[in-house]
Amino acid sequence: MKMAWILTLAAAAAWGADQGVERGPLPLSLKRAVEIATSHEGNTSLQLAGEALKQAQARSSEARGALLPDVEAGFTDRSETENLAALGLRSITIPIPGFQFPTFVGPFTTADLRVTGQQSIFDFSTIRRFQASKAGVSAAKSDVDGTAEQVAAQVVRAYLAAVKADADVETAQANVDLSQALLKQSENEKAAGTGTGIEVTRARVQLANDRQHLLEAQTAGRAAHLRLLRAMNMRLDTELELTDKLRYEPVDVVTLEQARKQALGTRPDYRAQQERERTAQLSASATKMERLPSVAAFGDYGTIGTGVDSLLPTRTYGIAVKVPLFDGGRRDARRAESASQYRAEKSRTSDLKEQIELDVRLALDSLSSAGEEVQVAKEGLDLAENELAQARRRYDAGVATGVEVTDAQTRLERARDNQTAALYSYNVARIDLAQAMGRVRSTVQ
Repeated sequence: MKMAWILTLAAAAAWGADQGVERGPLPLSLKRAVEIATSHEGNTSLQLAGEALKQAQARSSEARGALLPDVEAGFTDRSETENLAALGLRSITIPIPGFQFPTFVGPFTTADLRVTGQQSIFDFSTIRRFQASKAGVSAAKSDVDGTAEQVAAQVVRAYLAAVKADADVETAQANVDLSQALLKQSENEKAAGTGTGIEVTRARVQLANDRQHLLEAQTAGRAAHLRLLRAMNMRLDTELELTDKLRYEPVDVVTLEQARKQALGTRPDYRAQQERERTAQLSASATKMERLPSVAAFGDYGTIGTGVDSLLPTRTYGIAVKVPLFDGGRRDARRAESASQYRAEKSRTSDLKEQIELDVRLALDSLSSAGEEVQVAKEGLDLAENELAQARRRYDAGVATGVEVTDAQTRLERARDNQTAALYSYNVARIDLAQAMGRVRSTVQ
């Protein structure tokens, strides 16, 4: 379904461009943005993780091949000559009158059609390497899941930043509209003789400032949309219409211990690191087992002769036992290296476990603080709106100056910005907690 949706969108876009039809903005929800980014053709990081998985699977198949029979077939047809004197046969005396032992023979031909095979019977080192390769595949699969979580978190943050930028534009536009209304009010008061020119000038200055803030917000909004498109790996000339807005959604209460336990059980990067530790452990074990004897069966069957019409069947089979004795210390060096790699992976696993607990603690604290900020910002916005309404009524009644209205307007604009920032921080904190617990995609769903 995801792939079909993307292809349909691309085809429609191409058709619109070919037909010269003006296309409207693309409606995009947060859920759809994550689906596009985490699809097979989505974010580049996810594509690279998929290729890494394929490489791990290929290495596992290669390691398994060492445990399977190795069979080859071949045919040789050669013509040769031989210098027997070079082989030490010049001094041989044969007591036959008139016979002289030749020093040069040939040319003669040999044809050989043969099938050879070899099968490992007992080699613990090879078995361990195959087990290590399978653990590497599991680690690569977990890395794909971990990359998908990271991509989802990246896209969600980019989406929230774009939504905040749109909200900033709406707030800036509302401030401009309010400034225009206050300017008109001050001009009316001056025309009626109850206002002064300085109040009109002050209102115009405020309007100019708000228009400048609007332009800045629009520029920041376009940049945020471009960053979102880049995170999704979509064309940068695509116009977006974000359908989700910043809002407050309470989250289920979770204790630190519950969050920590869930994070250790679900975070794919922790599972991947555990598999990498197991891979290093098995690789170290394989290196140790290189000291053990290995047993293999071998054999060949074929026909050999001086020509096709004179081929005779021959065969060879047997058991080969290899016992390592001395290799100049190379085996000991590999064992020390693999043991060090295993200890390094254990340290990384322990460090990641501590980092997960830190991530959970910080996310829970940030979420709690952001929730309180939302409540405070809402109260501040209500009070600022009330203050401005009262100031305008007092100004209309002639018991207050325009300075009081301008001050109230400034505090309202600040309160609006505070509410937008608080809602953005709260939603980012929700995603931080979801990422710390390894469930960004499920949270978005």
